[in-house]
Amino acid sequence: MDIFNVFNLESARRLPNLPAARPCARVHGHSFQVEVHLSGPLDETFGWVMDFAEVEAAWAPVKAALDHRYLNDVPGLDNPTSERLAIWIWGKLKPALPGLTKIVIRETARSGCIYQGE
Repeated sequence: MDIFNVFNLESARRLPNLPAARPCARVHGHSFQVEVHLSGPLDETFGWVMDFAEVEAAWAPVKAALDHRYLNDVPGLDNPTSERLAIWIWGKLKPALPGLTKIVIRETARSGCIYQGE
């Protein structure tokens, strides 16, 4: 069985490896939407894969580190592309959520990435 939670982040960034003429080389913001997907067996007693409150608790420190922040200042995100952001979030959540299967990042309504671990 697969489950997911959707979370939102408001963050600023710039992509320092781009040529200066590219818009994303300048500081800009995104309303990121982050999906956290998990997979596991259905618990016979509770009837769920995992309590969504546990997913939200695992998410809380990630949100604290990223929400309303300049992502380039976050250790490990000096080039905070959506792809690198997904990998960073995975690394923070996987220890608390062993059933983690996928992180989906939407930086706009039309673009984003999917990371499913190594």
